[in-house]
Amino acid sequence: MKKTPEKEDGSPKKLPASALTTPTDLSPKATRDISAALNSILADVFALYMKTKNFHWHVSGPNFRDYHLLLDEQAEQLFAMTDPIAERIRKIGGNTLRSIGHIARLQRILDNDANYVEPSGMLAELREDNKVLAARLREMHEICDNYRDIASASLIEGWIDETERRTWFLFESSRRADSGGR
Repeated sequence: MKKTPEKEDGSPKKLPASALTTPTDLSPKATRDISAALNSILADVFALYMKTKNFHWHVSGPNFRDYHLLLDEQAEQLFAMTDPIAERIRKIGGNTLRSIGHIARLQRILDNDANYVEPSGMLAELREDNKVLAARLREMHEICDNYRDIASASLIEGWIDETERRTWFLFESSRRADSGGR
């Protein structure tokens, strides 16, 4: 296994930017714009993943089991998006997020650090966050269309469908039990 080159003091040497260059037929501007937009999506997905896990860990009440399992399933789905997003960025020659701090700088999905949130509040907040993510994925799709990045657009279409499904499940799970859903 090849070791990362080090300076005399043991710190890693900076490799030239060309060391991470990936050949692509997309223009440098397309690579820049698509990578930037995908990194913003990636930051939002990580933020929504963490919020979903937070609520999964802290949900309580009479519907605990159902909500706990729902939120765990949704968190797994979000986490499963992260690697394909990052790998798509690399495939087109871009650089991905590198740290929690980088995520914090780019995320647009707000954190929730409250000590307690009512389960209905959790579901409502996650529902709205997923709606926002779907809208941002649609915006990302437009960027891909403008640069004829069919592969990224294709991935995004699946993620939009998954995000709409999460939104739907969160909506239906928060409805009351009467026949009118109120």
